[in-house]
Amino acid sequence: MAGALKTNGVVANMKAGKKSVGCRLTFPSTTMVELLGIAGFDYVLFDGEHGPFTPESLDDLVRVAEMAGLTPMARVPNIEPSTILRFLDRGILGILGPHVSTAERAQMLADACRYAPRGKRSFGSTRGANFAQYPSQAEYMEHRNSQILVMAQLEDVEVLQDLDGILAVEGIDLFNSGPNDIAQSMGLPGQPKHPKVEEFEARVSDAVHAVGKRMTSEVMAIVGSADLVLEGAAAFIEGARD
Repeated sequence: MAGALKTNGVVANMKAGKKSVGCRLTFPSTTMVELLGIAGFDYVLFDGEHGPFTPESLDDLVRVAEMAGLTPMARVPNIEPSTILRFLDRGILGILGPHVSTAERAQMLADACRYAPRGKRSFGSTRGANFAQYPSQAEYMEHRNSQILVMAQLEDVEVLQDLDGILAVEGIDLFNSGPNDIAQSMGLPGQPKHPKVEEFEARVSDAVHAVGKRMTSEVMAIVGSADLVLEGAAAFIEGARD
């Protein structure tokens, strides 16, 4: 019995020229994921760099995301191939790799996310591969390569030393900023709005556009789950007390 090949809604929206809306989840909650689907979000991003996600919790979270009509994505804690593989094998369809500061690290990220010939991802018959229930392995691998979204986070001042090399790497679909860590790397902790940080971001964005590529913010809008709850609660409390 062959299962249906999964598609990435964000990739589909990008091809259609439509911006996707999503939520960043910093804690494991299948209930929250279900509610995000009911609310009409396009994707959920599990923050594996700063949140307490395990392979076991991700299995359930991704399963619920799929049932809720959400594309499951994740920021990984590091870009080691073994780390990225654990997320992909759960069924994650988008990988945001932190601290991509050199062309070598960009290549590592790209290689880890896709199967040959486009990458070096290891194959396993996990739930991410439909438990090996597909028309053919070759067809599955080619299809999955087309559905994975690879995003590099450029959040270190060292990026400027190898920016051209980073942007030349094949297999990185989008580039993301990170003003808080950029500020720290510049010796400006706690100043993400500092003019030097904004100058860095503008320089990176201009370089990305110059090679015909895009920043994540241009195709994906995102809100933090904590902000969603706290801001909604604050608005309700203020209104209820009027």
